[in-house]
Amino acid sequence: MIDGVKIKKLKIIPDDRGKLMEIMRCDDEVFEKFGQAYFTTAFPGVVKAWHYHKKQDDHFVCVQGRIRLGLYDAREGSKTKGEVNEFILSLEDPFLVKIPKGVYHGFKCVADIESMIVNIPTMAYNPKEPDELRIDAYDNDIPYDWRK
Repeated sequence: MIDGVKIKKLKIIPDDRGKLMEIMRCDDEVFEKFGQAYFTTAFPGVVKAWHYHKKQDDHFVCVQGRIRLGLYDAREGSKTKGEVNEFILSLEDPFLVKIPKGVYHGFKCVADIESMIVNIPTMAYNPKEPDELRIDAYDNDIPYDWRK
């Protein structure tokens, strides 16, 4: 596993009214600080990749559909530099993935419906100075194939 990536198994608690699932708590091992919370979606077959952050960590959870999350460690000096991780996220087997700063990440909707990710980054988005460095999903040096 890429150094700094952490997994938190989540539990869905159903009752006769519906379901509840805690995503993150301030006393979790993966919690550092709160920046903001938001969701993003992708339609079936759509890839949203690649980017990384210099200052913030992300915490991804899939709350609708199914996604394939790809991670690539390009950090200089990292003991896992060059390593790729892949996770399938869905409510069928719910877990949170902590993505450390400096690790490229992206995802592909692999469901027949629009998939939704909740992200809880450690910093609020600053539109004047976005902490987001992007490269093309397919034209890059990352050893990962979104076509599969």
